[in-house]
Amino acid sequence: MPALTTTPDAARATPAAWRSRLLWLALIWAASVAALGVAAYALRLLMRAVGMST
Repeated sequence: MPALTTTPDAARATPAAWRSRLLWLALIWAASVAALGVAAYALRLLMRAVGMST
């Protein structure tokens, strides 16, 4: 079985690539938090509609 090797150029990412990766991470995190908020609000509306409010 051949050994897996990486070239030095492929192993190092440029600073621009790191910024891009961090931006994507932040965008995905924000989208997931927003989706969770929408789901929680929908459950709240549903519970209020069936009379489960205080």
